[in-house]
Amino acid sequence: MAAFATAEACDSNAELISNGDLRALHPIFKIYGQRRCFSGPVVTLKVFEDNVLVRNQLETKGEGGVLVIDGGGSMRCALVGGNLGQLAQNNGWSGIVVNGCVRDVDEINDCDVGVRALGSNPLKSTKKGHGEKNVPVHIGGTLIRDGEWLYADSDGILISMTELSV
Repeated sequence: MAAFATAEACDSNAELISNGDLRALHPIFKIYGQRRCFSGPVVTLKVFEDNVLVRNQLETKGEGGVLVIDGGGSMRCALVGGNLGQLAQNNGWSGIVVNGCVRDVDEINDCDVGVRALGSNPLKSTKKGHGEKNVPVHIGGTLIRDGEWLYADSDGILISMTELSV
Protein backbone atom coordinates (compact mmCIF):
# COMPACT_ATOMS: atom_id res chain seq x y z
CA MET A 1 0.00 0.00 0.00
CA ALA A 2 1.20 3.51 -0.72
CA ALA A 3 2.16 5.62 2.29
CA PHE A 4 -1.29 6.48 3.61
CA ALA A 5 -1.42 8.62 6.73
CA THR A 6 -4.56 8.48 8.86
CA ALA A 7 -3.75 11.89 10.40
CA GLU A 8 -3.52 13.43 6.94
CA ALA A 9 -6.78 11.74 5.94
CA CYS A 10 -8.48 13.28 8.96
CA ASP A 11 -7.05 16.73 8.18
CA SER A 12 -8.16 16.65 4.56
CA ASN A 13 -11.61 15.14 5.12
CA ALA A 14 -13.13 17.34 7.82
CA GLU A 15 -16.57 17.25 6.18
CA LEU A 16 -16.61 13.43 6.15
CA ILE A 17 -15.67 13.43 9.83
CA SER A 18 -18.37 15.95 10.75
CA ASN A 19 -21.12 14.02 8.94
CA GLY A 20 -19.97 10.64 10.33
CA ASP A 21 -18.86 9.12 7.03
CA LEU A 22 -15.27 8.94 8.36
CA ARG A 23 -14.79 7.69 11.91
CA ALA A 24 -11.78 6.96 14.13
CA LEU A 25 -11.68 3.97 16.45
CA HIS A 26 -10.67 4.61 20.05
CA PRO A 27 -6.90 4.12 20.50
CA ILE A 28 -7.14 0.79 22.32
CA PHE A 29 -5.42 -1.53 19.85
CA LYS A 30 -1.90 -2.95 19.91
CA ILE A 31 -0.01 -3.37 16.66
CA TYR A 32 1.08 -6.80 15.39
CA GLY A 33 2.20 -8.23 12.05
CA GLN A 34 4.67 -6.86 9.52
CA ARG A 35 2.27 -4.39 7.91
CA ARG A 36 2.17 -1.29 10.05
CA CYS A 37 0.01 0.43 7.44
CA PHE A 38 -2.86 -1.36 5.71
CA SER A 39 -6.28 -0.74 4.25
CA GLY A 40 -9.08 -2.44 2.40
CA PRO A 41 -12.78 -3.18 2.26
CA VAL A 42 -14.19 -4.56 5.50
CA VAL A 43 -15.62 -8.04 6.10
CA THR A 44 -17.23 -8.28 9.55
CA LEU A 45 -17.59 -11.17 11.97
CA LYS A 46 -19.26 -11.21 15.36
CA VAL A 47 -18.09 -14.08 17.57
CA PHE A 48 -17.48 -14.69 21.26
CA GLU A 49 -14.55 -16.82 22.41
CA ASP A 50 -15.02 -19.05 19.33
CA ASN A 51 -12.84 -18.74 16.23
CA VAL A 52 -14.33 -21.29 13.81
CA LEU A 53 -15.89 -18.54 11.66
CA VAL A 54 -12.59 -16.63 11.78
CA ARG A 55 -10.73 -19.58 10.28
CA ASN A 56 -13.50 -20.17 7.72
CA GLN A 57 -13.30 -16.56 6.56
CA LEU A 58 -9.49 -16.46 6.41
CA GLU A 59 -9.54 -19.62 4.27
CA THR A 60 -11.27 -17.56 1.55
CA LYS A 61 -9.50 -15.20 -0.84
CA GLY A 62 -9.03 -11.90 0.96
CA GLU A 63 -8.39 -9.83 -2.18
CA GLY A 64 -6.83 -7.07 -0.06
CA GLY A 65 -9.72 -6.93 2.40
CA VAL A 66 -9.62 -6.41 6.14
CA LEU A 67 -11.32 -8.89 8.46
CA VAL A 68 -12.91 -7.04 11.39
CA ILE A 69 -13.70 -9.42 14.24
CA ASP A 70 -15.96 -8.30 17.07
CA GLY A 71 -14.98 -10.69 19.81
CA GLY A 72 -16.97 -8.78 22.40
CA GLY A 73 -13.76 -7.39 23.86
CA SER A 74 -13.07 -10.69 25.64
CA MET A 75 -9.57 -10.97 27.02
CA ARG A 76 -10.07 -14.58 28.21
CA CYS A 77 -8.76 -16.32 25.07
CA ALA A 78 -7.26 -15.63 21.65
CA LEU A 79 -9.30 -15.51 18.44
CA VAL A 80 -6.31 -15.30 16.06
CA GLY A 81 -2.97 -17.10 16.30
CA GLY A 82 0.08 -17.71 14.17
CA ASN A 83 -1.60 -20.28 11.91
CA LEU A 84 -4.45 -17.89 11.12
CA GLY A 85 -1.99 -15.05 10.55
CA GLN A 86 -0.19 -17.22 8.00
CA LEU A 87 -3.53 -18.18 6.42
CA ALA A 88 -4.45 -14.49 6.11
CA GLN A 89 -1.11 -13.74 4.45
CA ASN A 90 -1.37 -16.67 2.05
CA ASN A 91 -4.92 -15.80 1.00
CA GLY A 92 -4.29 -12.12 0.32
CA TRP A 93 -5.88 -10.41 3.33
CA SER A 94 -4.47 -6.95 4.00
CA GLY A 95 -5.24 -6.97 7.69
CA ILE A 96 -7.20 -8.20 10.68
CA VAL A 97 -8.70 -6.12 13.48
CA VAL A 98 -9.67 -8.10 16.58
CA ASN A 99 -11.87 -6.74 19.35
CA GLY A 100 -10.26 -9.38 21.54
CA CYS A 101 -6.92 -11.15 21.80
CA VAL A 102 -4.34 -12.83 19.62
CA ARG A 103 -1.69 -15.41 20.51
CA ASP A 104 1.53 -16.69 18.93
CA VAL A 105 2.62 -13.06 18.73
CA ASP A 106 6.09 -13.84 17.37
CA GLU A 107 4.54 -15.91 14.56
CA ILE A 108 2.00 -13.19 13.75
CA ASN A 109 4.80 -10.63 13.70
CA ASP A 110 6.52 -12.72 11.00
CA CYS A 111 3.43 -12.56 8.74
CA ASP A 112 3.03 -10.01 5.94
CA VAL A 113 -0.34 -8.85 7.23
CA GLY A 114 -1.44 -6.04 9.53
CA VAL A 115 -3.04 -7.09 12.80
CA ARG A 116 -4.60 -4.96 15.52
CA ALA A 117 -5.89 -6.50 18.75
CA LEU A 118 -6.57 -5.52 22.35
CA GLY A 119 -3.74 -7.73 23.58
CA SER A 120 -2.43 -11.28 23.66
CA ASN A 121 -3.47 -14.36 25.60
CA PRO A 122 -1.98 -17.85 25.20
CA LEU A 123 -5.33 -19.61 25.71
CA LYS A 124 -7.09 -20.83 22.57
CA SER A 125 -10.76 -20.26 21.86
CA THR A 126 -13.56 -22.80 21.68
CA LYS A 127 -14.48 -24.44 18.37
CA LYS A 128 -18.29 -24.52 18.23
CA GLY A 129 -18.88 -22.43 15.11
CA HIS A 130 -21.15 -19.85 16.76
CA GLY A 131 -21.30 -16.30 15.46
CA GLU A 132 -22.47 -14.06 12.64
CA LYS A 133 -20.90 -12.88 9.40
CA ASN A 134 -21.43 -9.62 7.47
CA VAL A 135 -23.30 -7.88 10.30
CA PRO A 136 -22.77 -4.36 11.70
CA VAL A 137 -20.45 -4.42 14.72
CA HIS A 138 -19.50 -1.86 17.37
CA ILE A 139 -15.76 -1.80 18.04
CA GLY A 140 -13.60 0.87 19.64
CA GLY A 141 -16.59 3.17 20.08
CA THR A 142 -17.43 2.98 16.38
CA LEU A 143 -20.09 1.31 14.27
CA ILE A 144 -18.48 -0.69 11.45
CA ARG A 145 -20.48 -2.11 8.56
CA ASP A 146 -19.52 -4.85 6.15
CA GLY A 147 -18.24 -3.28 2.91
CA GLU A 148 -16.96 -0.04 4.46
CA TRP A 149 -13.25 0.80 4.17
CA LEU A 150 -10.68 0.51 6.94
CA TYR A 151 -7.40 2.41 7.04
CA ALA A 152 -4.78 1.67 9.70
CA ASP A 153 -1.33 3.02 10.45
CA SER A 154 0.76 3.74 13.54
CA ASP A 155 -1.52 6.67 14.47
CA GLY A 156 -4.74 4.69 14.55
CA ILE A 157 -7.64 3.16 12.65
CA LEU A 158 -10.19 4.93 10.47
CA ILE A 159 -13.46 3.62 9.06
CA SER A 160 -14.87 5.25 5.94
CA MET A 161 -18.20 4.78 4.21
CA THR A 162 -16.31 4.95 0.89
CA GLU A 163 -12.79 4.37 -0.39
CA LEU A 164 -10.57 7.39 0.24
CA SER A 165 -7.95 8.61 -2.24
CA VAL A 166 -4.50 7.73 -1.04
